[in-house]
Amino acid sequence: MNEIYNITTQRNKVEELHLEIQGWKSNLDFINDEITFIDHLLNSYAFQPNTQNLFERLQDYLKRIHKSKETKKQLQKLIVKHENALGGMIECTDASCDLTYYQKHDKLKASVLDYINNFRDLKAEIFNYAGGIMKKRKPNAEMK
Repeated sequence: MNEIYNITTQRNKVEELHLEIQGWKSNLDFINDEITFIDHLLNSYAFQPNTQNLFERLQDYLKRIHKSKETKKQLQKLIVKHENALGGMIECTDASCDLTYYQKHDKLKASVLDYINNFRDLKAEIFNYAGGIMKKRKPNAEMK
């Protein structure tokens, strides 16, 4: 009976961690869509051309977005590796094995959350800047 309890307990722990990992993957997938949108925005002709330092600012944002993409790719690789190792946790029968996995999980979780927060800050900075220098279209008086 004790053996069944241990396997059930381990499976519950693994399922809980797996759900958290799926959340990370979902957030990073959504960020991928946001990066695509931002990349298109920064490469569009939607900005006032006479804005001081426009080119330099857009190039800086493009560079930072590129760096964010690279960081995200590295995180996604680490997540896949971590998720693959999760299966081995079911066979764990001692606390030290659990502790090692949880420590790795917590470290990766901190990295993912740090990345998400940094990306949100960058996105807000870009949107605030872009919103202030977008070309203003005059409404078409005649609707055809």
